Amino acid sequence: MFRPKFASNYRCCAILGSWSSWVAEDTNCLPGIVDSETHHAAAILHTDFPCEWNDLMTMSAAFRLRRSQIMTPGGRKSPIAISIDDFFYGRDWLEHNFQIEVRADGVTTLAPTHHVDYFRNRVAIETEWNNKDPFFDRDLTTFRLLFDLNVLSVGIIITRASELQQIFDRLGKGGSFGQSTTHMGKLIPKLSNRASGGCPVLAFGIRTLAYEDDSTQQMDYGSDTEEQPAAGS
Repeated sequence: MFRPKFASNYRCCAILGSWSSWVAEDTNCLPGIVDSETHHAAAILHTDFPCEWNDLMTMSAAFRLRRSQIMTPGGRKSPIAISIDDFFYGRDWLEHNFQIEVRADGVTTLAPTHHVDYFRNRVAIETEWNNKDPFFDRDLTTFRLLFDLNVLSVGIIITRASELQQIFDRLGKGGSFGQSTTHMGKLIPKLSNRASGGCPVLAFGIRTLAYEDDSTQQMDYGSDTEEQPAAGS
């Protein structure tokens, strides 16, 4: 089974942005994240949801974007998305489908289902590594609805910083990560236009400083197996 290899230092991360002062200083931390937020999302997470905040800081410090992951052929899910999945699922975040009914005179007129990738303690996280950018609209609409229904306090989106395109182009993978796909350059205008309504939203963008060229290194997939990771997107 594929085991995502995160960095060993989980204590902190030098986050770029408005909430960096809350993260402990450590010379070994990687400034590999750029952020954006609405409605004081970081302050709410830090104050009211310290365990969830700590998981985000741990992920930020631990995450490495490896060349081998980028070069893996596409499929349903990429090793990058799988590694993020495994990180949060290993910390008791669960994929969740919200069943919502709209009734008129006792008759159900609408019964939509709203899905989030990871949910715990009124905090939802969506990972949009390489989808079409309308997925951001879907995520922000879901956050807005769940917030209005008082089942969500903060929404989080993990995506890639636009600057990563330089690395993809250099590796000959630029066509797989086009400008019409999900990255911070597409997300920030939607946040500025209040697409999430009154819901506090925190956006993470993985930067080039998180990149590691592991092409000459022996990959560590766990001591109990030599199986290689499955391809995906």
